[in-house]
Amino acid sequence: MSELDLYSMLDKLVIQGGNPLTGEVHISGAKNATLPLIAASILSEDGLELENVPDVMDVRTLLKAMERLGAIVDFQAETGKLLLNTSKVRPDEIPYDIVRKMRASVLLMGPLLGRFREAHVYTPGGCAIGSRPIDEHIHAFQKLGADHRIESGFAILRAPKIKGTRILFDRVTVTGTENTVMAAVLAEGETVIDHAANEPEVADLCDCLKNMGAKIDGIGTGRISIEGVPTLHRTTHKVIPDRIEAGTYMMAIAASGGNGTLTAVNPEHLRIPIEKLVEAGVTVVTGKDTISVEAPHGVHPVDVETSPYPGFPTDLQAQFMALLTQAEGVSFIKETIFENRFQHVQELNRLGARLKIDGNRVIVRGGTTLQGAEVMATDLRASASLVIAGLTASGTTTIHRIYHLDRGYHNFEAKLRSLGADISRVSD
Repeated sequence: MSELDLYSMLDKLVIQGGNPLTGEVHISGAKNATLPLIAASILSEDGLELENVPDVMDVRTLLKAMERLGAIVDFQAETGKLLLNTSKVRPDEIPYDIVRKMRASVLLMGPLLGRFREAHVYTPGGCAIGSRPIDEHIHAFQKLGADHRIESGFAILRAPKIKGTRILFDRVTVTGTENTVMAAVLAEGETVIDHAANEPEVADLCDCLKNMGAKIDGIGTGRISIEGVPTLHRTTHKVIPDRIEAGTYMMAIAASGGNGTLTAVNPEHLRIPIEKLVEAGVTVVTGKDTISVEAPHGVHPVDVETSPYPGFPTDLQAQFMALLTQAEGVSFIKETIFENRFQHVQELNRLGARLKIDGNRVIVRGGTTLQGAEVMATDLRASASLVIAGLTASGTTTIHRIYHLDRGYHNFEAKLRSLGADISRVSD
């Protein structure tokens, strides 16, 4: 573990709760869109220029991996501009110390295989929220003509050539769809992906690849067809807004009984979460690229079930649970994506919530006044739920192991302070 990692793990957030959040907050570029876009730069010898890139740890970690592959990286964090020169990239091994920190390292497989016909990538790390096997990725690569083996922890892929084929995913997989698209854009012939993920982040990747010269149809649907081309070229692409960050702030404002506006956001990407907030009694007004949220009189209980896009995102389940602790009555939250994504329940109960796990759902008995306490963050989105709970609790809430937050939220404390939150980062 590096010295920087150790200091990050020791950081904690201290929150004095009870302040309604008010004002405006600017939404950053989407982390989950940026990561596959960085990987996609490998597909062009000319590289790629990205705008609206969030300065979060997952992005920094993947950029380290890109540098180990030979890329020249120029990340201007203050402006969100990222310049990637990939002319000297080679399919080298990436040290485990880099890839263990994030699951997105798996996204390097597709573009490396597509451009070089080989890839050496460690099986991925990231949050411990449940089983996220890469068998669907490997199956797709094999259908495209690659051989696969595991050696010393590496997934090693080699293919004499990549040929288009039909791929049917057994289950919806976002990174599997992205990896397959990136492997197929330089293949010979046509590739058709059925049961493809249609998340906005997948569509954003496909839009960028088309601007680089790829031929892709069916973007934003469950069936994507790709006609392989010989080469791709450099382009400039602006990353879409982060819908999970936006949803987190919406729920934080509502839970605090506040009144705030999100800017630089795409409301269409949050249609179902917005509907659930309205069902809970929250006033939500959308503009072209703004969302205003007001909940001065509390919220009502509602039931939620996570599902692939356009359903309710699993990445907002924990935050919505924190909000529902403030609802008068009983709510039910059902998790259908990951089997171990209720680690935040115990910590929320330490703050006085009344939550009970029942199989793959949680029974939320709301209407209790949360009390500040010491809690432990367990993963990225669970960390955000504890922040929301702490903002509503009376007294002082201290959240340990907040390095999870740094993986996916840009300037989280500063943005919350701009809305009136009493929150600070403390290093032990």
